Amino acid sequence: MAGAAFVATGLLVFALSGDLPTGQLSMPGAGFLPKLVAALTIILGAALFWRAGESEPLSQLGWDDGKHALMVVGITAAATALYTRAGFIITMVAMVLALLVIIERRNFIRAAIYGVAVVMLTYGMFIWMLKAPLPTGPFGF
Repeated sequence: MAGAAFVATGLLVFALSGDLPTGQLSMPGAGFLPKLVAALTIILGAALFWRAGESEPLSQLGWDDGKHALMVVGITAAATALYTRAGFIITMVAMVLALLVIIERRNFIRAAIYGVAVVMLTYGMFIWMLKAPLPTGPFGF
């Protein structure tokens, strides 16, 4: 069932992005990425659909990780809500810290060093290499 839903979603995205110019690989247009993601969604959804019979029925699956999954969804939802207000750097460092310290129970100092390093490398890539602006927070970064 999920595979068919992914195929249908990919087809819908393809239909909705039909007016956008695809461009070329050397100079992609606005429709390049949506069509690429839609194609991958269709292919992987079809693979999921064809292999669905190999998995256990939904009623027999264990839901032991449900709490863990809800915490991940909650933290990422909070980061999404704060992204434009708090800015990229503050929001992403807080999200990585929350995921590593609260959910994965990692050492705070190591998690902070890792979080700041990953976020700053990502920020640098977007600002200097891709020349794409990111939201700034109340402190100007």
